[in-house]
Amino acid sequence: MVDLSDRSKLRVWVGTIVGTLLCVAVAMIVASFNFANIDQAQLRRSVAINIWLPVFLAGPLLFLLLSKIRQLAIAHEEMAVLASTDNLTAVLNRGAFTMLAEAHLAQPLEPFLVGGSLLVIDVDHFKVVNDRYGHQTGDEVLRQIAICIKAKLRATDLIGRIGGEEFAVFLPGASNSQAEAIADRIRRDVIDLGLPEGNAKHPVTVSIGGTSFQEKRSYEQLFKVADLCLYEAKGAGRNQVKMMSLPKRAA
Repeated sequence: MVDLSDRSKLRVWVGTIVGTLLCVAVAMIVASFNFANIDQAQLRRSVAINIWLPVFLAGPLLFLLLSKIRQLAIAHEEMAVLASTDNLTAVLNRGAFTMLAEAHLAQPLEPFLVGGSLLVIDVDHFKVVNDRYGHQTGDEVLRQIAICIKAKLRATDLIGRIGGEEFAVFLPGASNSQAEAIADRIRRDVIDLGLPEGNAKHPVTVSIGGTSFQEKRSYEQLFKVADLCLYEAKGAGRNQVKMMSLPKRAA
């Protein structure tokens, strides 16, 4: 597919060429009113001037202008990414995650994606990690957990950091069993991270609460249920997954 977006180099070249040709065409049309009153030598000179003058003047100016527009478009997109991204873990920040999840819940991309699941993931005893190893190590743990979570997700899924050591994952179209399987794979992979402590490893674990739904629900409703499930997982000893499937409303 040809990319002619504001960020595309091709757009700059195409715009420059088309704009230059238009300038040549306008110059030739204006000059043509005098063609009947001049001889052949003057005609050739007039045609040459009206072709090469726009090429040498309009061409570079158009290229410069379109290049600047492209740079501004790239800068604007980068600023938008920065504004929506958590600078530590490079996943969505809370505001961006909530906005995108709410947008999908309001208008799914496909009819079969009306249902789905929401997971809330919390790092167990994270304060101990910070106190024992320092905040720099704690930050690295969060980065590695974010990478671990992303590795288990599909292209259509969303991940965001919604608190200090808390992440959320939105899984469009995922059933309760599918979401639970993904959550458990995340939980098991996080255990493998660990932290060096002498000849052993200080365990790093996560507790995960989640909910699945089969019809339109608000993000607030889903988060409330998933958060309750998270507290159940923590109360049951942590390093666990607790899920609740929301039933369809009565007709």
